[in-house]
Amino acid sequence: MHSVVERELELRLVLSPERSIPVPARLTYRTDDPYAVHITFHIGSDAPVKWTFARELLVEGVFRPCGHGDVRIWPTKVDGRNVVLMALSSPDGDALLEAPSAVVSAWLERTLRVVPPGAEAGNLDIDDGIAGLLAHHAADGGWGGGPQADAEDGDA
Repeated sequence: MHSVVERELELRLVLSPERSIPVPARLTYRTDDPYAVHITFHIGSDAPVKWTFARELLVEGVFRPCGHGDVRIWPTKVDGRNVVLMALSSPDGDALLEAPSAVVSAWLERTLRVVPPGAEAGNLDIDDGIAGLLAHHAADGGWGGGPQADAEDGDA
């Protein structure tokens, strides 16, 4: 049986050093996807914006700058408040989001109690996945007779 750890919170979308706007969001962690965290942003569009990245990245980002490329996370203080900044980049644009450190840390602690670091692989249904792939492959005619087998036979 899989568990879900969720937390609704208000992030701030940083528009400039002087201006930010509130963005309702949901943090989600699912034990059937134990290496990832999911953040859903409700920005007033037809569909929410969803991001998925490594839980380990968010855990580290609460304490020190980390990440590169599409997701970078680091702790800082804004107006005397401890916050975690998340810089997200995609082909659709870039966003800098500010989250309250205490809220993110408390939620992460809940995820780490459900699946401790290093125990993630135990929550993956690898055997079921392999069995499903093998069953699908057998239904498609098994290992022989595919394009690779025909090419090899032609080379002999």
